[in-house]
Amino acid sequence: MLKYAIKRILLMIPTLLAVAVIVFLVLRVVPGDIVELKLTAEGGEVSLEQIEAEKTRLGLNDPLHVQFIKYMSGLPRGDLGISLWTEEPVSAEIAARIGLSFELALLSTILAVIIAFPLGTLSALFRGTILDYIIRILTIGGIAVPSFWLGMLLIMLVLATIGTLPPLGTVSLFADPLVNLQQMIWPAISVGYRYSSVVARMLRSSILEVLSEDYIRTARAKGLYEKIVIVKHGMRNALLPTVTVIGLEFAFLLGGLVVTESVFNLNGIGKLFVDSVVRNDLNLLQGLVLTVATAFVVVNLLIDLFYAALDPRIRYQS
Repeated sequence: MLKYAIKRILLMIPTLLAVAVIVFLVLRVVPGDIVELKLTAEGGEVSLEQIEAEKTRLGLNDPLHVQFIKYMSGLPRGDLGISLWTEEPVSAEIAARIGLSFELALLSTILAVIIAFPLGTLSALFRGTILDYIIRILTIGGIAVPSFWLGMLLIMLVLATIGTLPPLGTVSLFADPLVNLQQMIWPAISVGYRYSSVVARMLRSSILEVLSEDYIRTARAKGLYEKIVIVKHGMRNALLPTVTVIGLEFAFLLGGLVVTESVFNLNGIGKLFVDSVVRNDLNLLQGLVLTVATAFVVVNLLIDLFYAALDPRIRYQS
């Protein structure tokens, strides 16, 4: 197991390097000039000489291979360069925002798991009943309804019910946990509804597939209690694809909540993505894509390692 884990960790390195190279090359063909946009942001007029001088200062006039070497040489040290707009380190810009996105993703995941596991299990065990149909309608609605639209409905519902808007913006979890929870619970619900719907439907399908296997019929034929058959023999195997969905959805939430963060006035990674695209801040955009790619790779690694705990039949060979 340890050898497998080390091997997978080492395989992460070429994967992330490939992502860094592809992102660097692709962004260099994107149209737009951040220097001109930056210098004329306040409506002033600048000369061509000023624009070229600023490009030279920021290193944008360096040959492509020089920019590439400078960028790649900084990655092992965690140096993602500086933001071309704020001229602050990209790593600092991301670090200031990623905590909020991580908290929202984690809270949404907890809500999704709490909701999805009972719903998915009940839907599978009572297949074809009214309860099953109700749960399936709810989960289909969760997949169909956009999270940001549900967020706006929640805001209007709170406003119509208690006469005031829910607390928007963010207060640090360490500064005031109660206020932080009051602010984060609403976007977490709007995101968690869709999240739980995806997980519940996957869990239902997995349980139904597992319960139709021969070893389940054998366990029942031996006279085992139905609870033991479902929990010990059925659920552990049904959780394998479900855990994969949970992990991938969690990684997606770190950078995929652009509109939801805007609706609830959250200054997270999603909003930073939008800002970097609008400003054509290539360095910041590179760092953000690489951060999200790293999250996906790490989550996939954790999922693979977690498989062995769920299913003892899995043996990783070198």
